[in-house]
Amino acid sequence: MITICIIEDIIDIQKGLKAIIENDNRFKLLNCFDNAEDAIELIPSLQPNVVITDINLPNKSGIDCVHEIKQVFQDIQFIMFTIYEDNDQVFEALKAGASGYILKNTSPNKIVESILELYEGGSPMSPKIARKVLSSFNQNISNPVNQLITKREQEVLELLSKGFLYKEIADKLNISLSTVKRHLNHIYTKLQVQNKTEAVNKLYGKS
Repeated sequence: MITICIIEDIIDIQKGLKAIIENDNRFKLLNCFDNAEDAIELIPSLQPNVVITDINLPNKSGIDCVHEIKQVFQDIQFIMFTIYEDNDQVFEALKAGASGYILKNTSPNKIVESILELYEGGSPMSPKIARKVLSSFNQNISNPVNQLITKREQEVLELLSKGFLYKEIADKLNISLSTVKRHLNHIYTKLQVQNKTEAVNKLYGKS
């Protein structure tokens, strides 16, 4: 069962998310918060698998929340749930440690799919957000980081940035799951990063 916390200050939206999660027996809702400060204090003791958070919160932002918690608890996965589509917000969230980014007009079914994908190691994003990320990738294709990794390693990282799961990357590239993981370990070592989010940020020239 996937354990979840919600951080959302608009109560109607919070209730909607809560209903989606509580109506799926694969999920267990641990707590809801309407500000980042309470979430930062209590989420570490709850240890949820996934946190769904808004960006625009009353004082500290959802991005601040991600940054503070991920510094200590790397295993907690964050997905941003927001109205924002601009590139700065997207990349600030990813740099802070978020692994997914979906818009508030996303359908309930897609929200469920995104949580499952995030839990399985993917990086779910709304189509509009994914296009912005890929556009930035294309603009930064001359990034010197590309000189550090092989073509195959770059293919693995690019597929990872598009939200594909490890097993899907293996299928697309006709390689084994263990080979995908080995490529990622090599990427992390070469780029001197700790996780996929940092690697993707470095490739996009956002670090």
